[in-house]
Amino acid sequence: MSSPGPFGPLEFQLVLLRRMADHQPELVEDARRELGVSLATMREANRRWQAMTRSPRARGALSRYRSVLGAPEHTFRRRVGDLDCEALLWPVPLWPRLRFEVTTGPSGAVWNEWLVRAPGAAGPEPRTPEELRPWSCTVDEVARAFPPARPMEGDAPTRLRLACTAPDGGQRIAEFTWGLLQRWSE
Repeated sequence: MSSPGPFGPLEFQLVLLRRMADHQPELVEDARRELGVSLATMREANRRWQAMTRSPRARGALSRYRSVLGAPEHTFRRRVGDLDCEALLWPVPLWPRLRFEVTTGPSGAVWNEWLVRAPGAAGPEPRTPEELRPWSCTVDEVARAFPPARPMEGDAPTRLRLACTAPDGGQRIAEFTWGLLQRWSE
């Protein structure tokens, strides 16, 4: 039996897609085809990622990201409240205007991991809920467009929801996977 090949940026993108498939199966299917991989390959990448994260000998999260994605494209300090943290950004070829961001605390523990707009890349500026399309916005972009936005727990570790106020004053829920908008509902 042959051993699995290396786990790198392509396989990591498949892991991101696998979690998004629950909300946007058609977009995931299109992206998987664009990457030129089979459904079985996507499932195997996700299985291997889960094994890496759950193994008793698992590396720390930041070490795992570095081994899979290589050296970050950008690293910078960020202040969150009273604490200094470090943000590391990696390119994600499937979404060239986004970056995968890992934020670590003072001890080096990973605090957050999600997709954000690439430095210098213009993001959308939606003014109405109708302008929001799946995969069009990040958490920060929706929060800025529809304040006040209140974070809510998602139904899985890589998911987040925001309670937002639409221009008509109505409350809406924006759902994200890995920080990328999946859907918007009342």
